[in-house]
Amino acid sequence: MNVLLAERPAVAPTSPVRVMVVDDSVVVRGLVARWVDEEPGLQTVAALRTGREAVDQFDRFDPDVVILDIEMPDLDGLSALPLLLAKKHDLVVIMASALSRRHAEVSIKALSLGAADYVSKPITNRDVTTSPTFRRELIEKVRQLGRRQATRRNLRKAREGGAAVAPRMRASAHSRETVTERPAEISLRPFTNVRPRVLLIGASTGGPQALGRILPTLKGVLDRVPVLVVQHMPQTFTTILAEHLSRTTGRPMHEAVQGEQIVPGAIYLAPGARHMRVERRFAQFFIGLDDGPPVNFCKPALDPLFVSASAAWGSAVLAVILTGMGTDGTGGAGAVASAGGNVIAQDEPTSVVWGMPGSAAHAGACAAVLPLNEIGPKITRAFAGDFS
Repeated sequence: MNVLLAERPAVAPTSPVRVMVVDDSVVVRGLVARWVDEEPGLQTVAALRTGREAVDQFDRFDPDVVILDIEMPDLDGLSALPLLLAKKHDLVVIMASALSRRHAEVSIKALSLGAADYVSKPITNRDVTTSPTFRRELIEKVRQLGRRQATRRNLRKAREGGAAVAPRMRASAHSRETVTERPAEISLRPFTNVRPRVLLIGASTGGPQALGRILPTLKGVLDRVPVLVVQHMPQTFTTILAEHLSRTTGRPMHEAVQGEQIVPGAIYLAPGARHMRVERRFAQFFIGLDDGPPVNFCKPALDPLFVSASAAWGSAVLAVILTGMGTDGTGGAGAVASAGGNVIAQDEPTSVVWGMPGSAAHAGACAAVLPLNEIGPKITRAFAGDFS
């Protein structure tokens, strides 16, 4: 079965992604602003000291993305967040947070209030200046999350100016002519009519918000089967996320523990910085955690869970890949499909970033590509044996 994706109008990137940096440290502020300006397609439009300055000067700079520190004088990041979003409802706000429990709690709270994502900031300014990981993660999130905003802004300006929106074009490899780029075609696999015995969910950027919307809709499913979740997050953050989602769902959810038995009615979250796998011993299933190297640049990663669960449960696996950057989960989705299980991917319009679900969909591993609000009902029907 093939699904033809509608081609969206393309707008040439006539202006870069506009970035506002808000941090009370002059060292961090200057360093991040320089990193942004060194990247093609990104531009620092303001580097400010407090949340109050960001709110007061927002209209002057009209950023697409705000990198917002949590700890600041006068008006902190969490207090400034709703004021900034009120200025521009589709503004991308990336919270800059230290790896402490309190900062993790604030970051999860910020996501629920409308922040797009967060980035874990090294504790000292010296560590910030010497951490290539922090720089790479921050710039990639600014680029990926800001791209859609810049495109919308360019579209809006083109329409206001009466300019026609050009079709997406690409250069021909054999001539100087341009040819219209056809929309990508996704091949969907037919649903395997095997009632699943376990639910796997993987997510990255935008995942906490998506999980908070899907899990509460699965009350009947959560009572009957185990749910194993991988969310790309560092240590401490996964602890807070599990607590937050437990309150949201009214069901027990906790960070998985090495060697614990996997039982129906429980939700297991991969702990930060550990891969989660499934180990089968006769007819019973157990959690396996390992401290191996990152997979697809991620730790925890989706692939180790999906591959090991497919080996353990065979065709009785239903896997869901939600919003996120990168390609993690594509290999694991292929393993699920090859074992006879089913994979559902979140669609592009409802994803914060259509990296992971889009990659799995284009690889031909998915039985469905659905908007976020349709995924919960589809899961419920599948566990009831309805694959229509």
